[in-house]
Amino acid sequence: MLHELYFGGLGGNGEAGGSVRDALATAYGSFDAWEAEFRRTAMSLAGGSGWCVLTWNAHTQSLHNYWAWDHMHGAVTGAPLIALDMYEHSYHMDYGTAAARYIDAFMANLDWEVVDARFRAAIA
Repeated sequence: MLHELYFGGLGGNGEAGGSVRDALATAYGSFDAWEAEFRRTAMSLAGGSGWCVLTWNAHTQSLHNYWAWDHMHGAVTGAPLIALDMYEHSYHMDYGTAAARYIDAFMANLDWEVVDARFRAAIA
């Protein structure tokens, strides 16, 4: 499932918008603060050890960045909105050990219309 979310969320111009952007800004104090935390979470996994996932927690009605070891062990109440594959196989061929450059490329190609649609479906 995470691979489908990963690839399905790509193809955009990386320009965040929609209700999910506003919700992230509210939850984290600013959109930039959310993005910085998402990037830190992803970088903590650099070296090939998991996924960085933005989820909507239906129980607490809140947004959270999580790391997931694999497809089986995610946040139980979390509806994933963004999934970033941080396993080494996803970026090593193009970026070597420069995981930060891979994260930059991912964020620059994220389709926020898709992310916003996932968010609106999760809160409905």
